[in-house]
Amino acid sequence: MFVILLLALIVLIIVSIVTGNLFYVVKQQHAVIIERLGKFHRIVGAGFHAKIPFIDRKAATVSLRTMKNGFDIDVKTEDNVTIGLEVSAQYHVSYELGNAPQESGVYKSYYMLQQPVAQMRDFITDALRSSIPVYTLDEVFAKKDDIAKDVNATVSEQMAAYGFTLVSTLITKIALPAEVENSMNQINAAQRTKAAAQDLAEADRIRRVTEAIAEAEAMEKAGEGIANQRKAIAAGIKDSLEIIQETGVGNDEANQLFMFTQWAEMMNEFAKSGKSATVVLPSDFRQAASMFEQMVVASETSKQGDVPAGPGVGTSPRP
Repeated sequence: MFVILLLALIVLIIVSIVTGNLFYVVKQQHAVIIERLGKFHRIVGAGFHAKIPFIDRKAATVSLRTMKNGFDIDVKTEDNVTIGLEVSAQYHVSYELGNAPQESGVYKSYYMLQQPVAQMRDFITDALRSSIPVYTLDEVFAKKDDIAKDVNATVSEQMAAYGFTLVSTLITKIALPAEVENSMNQINAAQRTKAAAQDLAEADRIRRVTEAIAEAEAMEKAGEGIANQRKAIAAGIKDSLEIIQETGVGNDEANQLFMFTQWAEMMNEFAKSGKSATVVLPSDFRQAASMFEQMVVASETSKQGDVPAGPGVGTSPRP
C-alpha cells in the first residue's frame, strides 16, 4: 500500500512539474494572487515559488508598473463653447501593503473593482465637466495645467479606495469646433494687422516729426545766413557810399552811381552765363549813363585842382 501511495505521489509530482501546477516564477514588478480552494490565500512577489497542485491556484498576476491610458472627453466652457479634450492618465497599482493583505493595493485592485480603467475614465470625465464650466475658452488654454492638477488630485483620492495611485493627469490637446477655430484665427489675424498698422503709423509719425524738426532747423540756419548776408550787403553799401561821398559827390548822385555799378556787375554776370537773350533796361538808362560820364570827368578834374561845372554835379574846390 505504501508503495502505491509513493508511486502516486511521484506521478503527481511529475504531472505537476510538467503542467506547471507545482512551481512557478513571478517576474519583477509583478505580484501574484494565490487562492486556495477558491478563497484568497496570499500575495506573492517576484521570485521562485511553489503551491499545492489542484488546491492552490494563481488567481491573477498584477502588474506593478506605471501604465498610461488616453481618453477623449467633450466639455463645455463658461462661454458655451463645446471643446474636445485629449486626456492622458498615468497610474499604477498602489504599493501600500497595509496591516493585512486585504488592505494592500494589490488585493483592492483585483477584488474591489471590475473595470478600473473605465471607472477612472468616469471619474476624470466627471471632474473635468465640473471644473471646466467655470472657465472661459481663453482661460482653459491659459490654465489647462492647473485644471489638470486639480483633476488629478480629485481622482487620485477616489481611485485610492480601489487600490490605484494616479500619478499624473495631463490635458494633451484642446480641440475646437471648426467654426470657432476659424473665428479665433480671424480675430488673431485682425489683431496682428491692427498692431502692424499701428507700428507703421508710429514709424511714419516719427519720420514726419524728424523731417519737420530737421526742416525747421535748416530754415532757421538759412534765415540766419540770409540775415547775415543782408547785414554784410548793407554794410558794404554803406562803405561804398561813404567812399563815393568822400570824393565830393552828393547823396543822390552817389546813390545813382551805386545803382549803375550794380547794374554793370549784373550785365557782366549776364554776359558770362550767356543763357538769356533778352535784357530789360530802365527808362532813364541814357540819363544815368550820361551822369556817370560827368561824374568820371568831375573826378579827374578834382584830382587836378579844378572845379567842374557839369550839370547835376556839385563839387567843392580843394582847401
